[in-house]
Amino acid sequence: MNLFVNDIPVAILKQGSRPAKGEINAVLDATVDKITKAALINHVWIKNASIADLGLVLDLINSKVPLQLLSLSISVANRKEIKAYLRKKFNVVDAAGGLVLKKDRILMIYRLKRWDLPKGKRDPGESFRATAEREVNEECNIKVEVGQRLVTTWHTYTMNKNNMLKRTRWYLMELTDDSKMRPEEKEDIEDLRWMNQKEVYHALENSYNSIRFVFSSYYALEKTDA
Repeated sequence: MNLFVNDIPVAILKQGSRPAKGEINAVLDATVDKITKAALINHVWIKNASIADLGLVLDLINSKVPLQLLSLSISVANRKEIKAYLRKKFNVVDAAGGLVLKKDRILMIYRLKRWDLPKGKRDPGESFRATAEREVNEECNIKVEVGQRLVTTWHTYTMNKNNMLKRTRWYLMELTDDSKMRPEEKEDIEDLRWMNQKEVYHALENSYNSIRFVFSSYYALEKTDA
């Protein structure tokens, strides 16, 4: 589960599993150590956590008070119960989006002062693939052919004082027509740009961790297919 809370990557691990070497610089044992904001610095692993411990951590991360936490790994005994727990804690919204290819370039959108990828909420009865295609068309006014599913991300946000959790399925897409391409101002999109890999690298410096994860998944797939 690729979870981002306040845009902080949160990896939920099976009990007994641990992060890869070099991915953490602090370890907390939930059965012994007190979990506080002061303890959540840089890259942290919390082991032996309960569902209650997970809830406490999510509340700490999801607060408006800035943290020095860069990433969190947490080992929870009842990992199968996680999705059910999150659905109780958050209002879950389904969405879909696309990473659109035009030969060696990728389409990025500039929205709310950050570089992003086109995506949007799924309508009732609509398939995720249909949502992804519709949203790309509506936000960018282009035509695409939807390919394979790339990855799914979960990220939190607040709307009308409610804690929301958006599940987004991302699809690879091939451009078929961008002759009428334009940004949809009603969706707060200011700019659209086809970028090469170097330009994407710089754009991601002003983006979201969830979007960086989508790109890292794509580049990993490229290496596998090479």
